[in-house]
Amino acid sequence: MAKKDHVSQTPATALLRAQGVAFTEHPYEYVEHGGATHSAQVLGFDPFTVVKTLVMQDEKARPLIVLMHGNRKVSTKNLARQIGAKSVEPCAPEVAHRHSGYLVGGTSPFGTRRQMPVYIEETILALPRIAINGGRRGYLVRIDPQACVRLLGATPVHCALEEA
Repeated sequence: MAKKDHVSQTPATALLRAQGVAFTEHPYEYVEHGGATHSAQVLGFDPFTVVKTLVMQDEKARPLIVLMHGNRKVSTKNLARQIGAKSVEPCAPEVAHRHSGYLVGGTSPFGTRRQMPVYIEETILALPRIAINGGRRGYLVRIDPQACVRLLGATPVHCALEEA
């Protein structure tokens, strides 16, 4: 790896290293509101293999993380039904930051400030490798998706909707 491709350690990469998870680093030019589609495009990845980390909350404002394909949306109705909640909605950016310790656009499910339940779209687990945020805007890491189950206790759910 070229020196310039190395990104300084984040809480996410520190946790991955400490747990012995192999990963590759993929920095890119961050664009406000570019999302997973932008990062997939500039890095040459299939958007289906780029995983978004979404901080959401239930009707009692209890935070949770949802890992979703970059080119899919979360059916909050299906998710709520599967996790036994009345409703689920995205957190406001400042609330998401308070729970995760990461800025929106740079949220990783690894090394969050607060421990939260993690739900993963079950079809992600069938992929050989995924690209997921490494804890900084403009920075993805590629890992085995099983690491999400092993390190985060991620629960598989089926709540993906095609993006309109």
